Amino acid sequence: MPNITVELLSGRTLDQRQDFVAAVTEAAVDILNARRESVRIVFWEIEKSDVANGGVLESNSVHGRATGTAVRGA
Repeated sequence: MPNITVELLSGRTLDQRQDFVAAVTEAAVDILNARRESVRIVFWEIEKSDVANGGVLESNSVHGRATGTAVRGA
């Protein structure tokens, strides 16, 4: 029974999540020979202010990409 945990930034729609779980489930069935009903997927939604890349909070980055310069006092 595959248990798949997905961490992603908040803001995805239910349609996006449904498309994702359909594709990942299909991959688990095809590649792992898992039974479709046994594939379990759990989403952990993370706020942009809880993630940093290259020393810059994701909430302070430009277009989701770290600028390389931390924003102070924001």
